[in-house]
This record gives sequence, structure tokens and C-alpha cells, in this order.
Amino acid sequence: MDGNANLKNLSRGAIKPRKITEVLLSLPTALWLALFFVIPSVLIFTIAFRPSDIGGGIGGGWTLQTLSGVFSSNYVFILWRTIWVSAVVTVICIVAAIPVAYYIACAKRAWRPWLLLALVLPLWTNFLIRIFAWRLVLHPDGLFRKTLLFFGMPDDVFLLNNVGAVIAVTVYTYLPFAILPIYAAAEKFNFSLLEAARDLGAGKFKAFCSMFIPGIKKGIITAFLIVFIPSLGSYAIPELVGGISSELIGNKIALKAIGNRNLPEAAAYAAILATLILMPIFAALIFNRRNLKAFLRARMGGEGGK
Repeated sequence: MDGNANLKNLSRGAIKPRKITEVLLSLPTALWLALFFVIPSVLIFTIAFRPSDIGGGIGGGWTLQTLSGVFSSNYVFILWRTIWVSAVVTVICIVAAIPVAYYIACAKRAWRPWLLLALVLPLWTNFLIRIFAWRLVLHPDGLFRKTLLFFGMPDDVFLLNNVGAVIAVTVYTYLPFAILPIYAAAEKFNFSLLEAARDLGAGKFKAFCSMFIPGIKKGIITAFLIVFIPSLGSYAIPELVGGISSELIGNKIALKAIGNRNLPEAAAYAAILATLILMPIFAALIFNRRNLKAFLRARMGGEGGK
């Protein structure tokens, strides 16, 4: 008994320095998140419940009129447009990223670094330069539109300053960020499962959908978060290629904060956007927590059976 007690005391003594080390290592990250995420978020939600000042500042007291005015205005349609545009962009990116990640994971090991380099190479160019390049491509007098007109596209169809242009450029921007996490999951996938499914009579497509896609679901969830969350707050892309009829909530936040100098209303829009951003994050955390609990239960059950 004394020996067991001594072992427990030794283990507890070893755990304490480990916890201190973990706390010290995570402290800079925690301070960074508190300084640049938690505190600004609290300030945004606080200002959203303050009235606006005539001079463009923040008035005294507290009110719900700012938030109620946001939901009763025509900007609710812009909020809805932001959600469905981000959802469409995310779906397109994931659907396009899965076969690309599958191809790279199935390629020869010597070719994979070069394929990944070709994937991230456009990201080395400045973000705004790439958007302005798309403006030149989609311009009414550009070569691309003239080519489409030559092949029979109607004259009244314009490729710039519409929602389609916003979706196309956003997909181009975030597609590499969707491919990378899905590839990371696909690289660890056991491809012999596909061969086993084919041996059991499943076709290539059915084996792909029933074995490969469920096997890389963590990569798909990560890709969803990486694409959907930045798309919600997109500002530069709809501003440069979307036009007035394709504005998203990020453009309205900038307009209220800089153009109209209505900081409480801008904070109200930012608070709504932050809530939309946090919802998929919490959903992913709950999903991962449930998977972890299921894994631990299966592990404990297996060990109990042994």
C-alpha cells in the first residue's frame, strides 16, 4: 500500500510541472487571443447597445433601438445575401477540392510537393492584385467576354458587377484553402478500403462516396470552416467586382463605420456577423466533442471486453 501511495505521489509531483509548462507555453497564445479577439468582440457587442451621437460618435446610455433598427431595415436582405453567397462558395469549393485532393494523394510521392507548390503558388501574389486581375478578365471590354460574345453569348450579359462575379472570384480565392485540409486528411486515408469495396461489387463512384468521403470528413469540416467563415466577412471582393447590387454585410459595416460615421450601427452589423461566424465554430466543437466521447466509449468497451 505504501508503495502504491508513493507512486501516486510521484506521479502527481510529475504532473504539476507538466501542467505549469503547458500553461506557460499556452499563455502567449491566450494573451494574443484575449487582446485581439476577446476584448474587441466584447467592445463590439457593447457598442451595439449604445445610441449613436450626432457628431458621429457613441452616445450615452443604453438602447435596443440600434439592433432593432438593423433587423427592421432593408439590410436584412443583405444579411441573407451574405449567408447564401458564403454557403454557395463553400459548397463549390468543397465539391471542387475533394477530387483535386484525391488526385494529389494518389499521385506518386515525388510529384506531391510539386503539385502542392503549383496549388499555393498563386497565393504568393498580392490579394488585391489578384482581384484587380479578375476585374480585367471580367471587364465588359475584356478578351474573355469578347470571346464569349463571339461564341453566341447575348450582348446584354455582363460578367462584372454582379453576384456571379463575387462567387467566382471568392471561389478562386479560397479554393486552395479548401484543398489543403482535405488533402491532409486524404493523405492519411487507407486506399485499400476502396479496392475492398470494389471487390465486394461497388462501383468506383459508389466506393468513392461510401468509403473515401466519410474517411476524410474531418478534412471536409476543416475546409468548411476555413472557407465559410472568411466568406461571411468578405469585403474587398464584393467591393471591387460586385458593385452596389452585390454588396455583402462587410461592405455595409465599412459604410456605416467610415462613410456614415454611425459606429453603433456598424457595431450592430459586426455583432451579427460575429454571431454568424461563431455558430459554425461551436457546431464543429460540439461535433468533435461527440466524436471524442464516442471514441472513448468504444475504447473503454473494447478494453472491458478484453
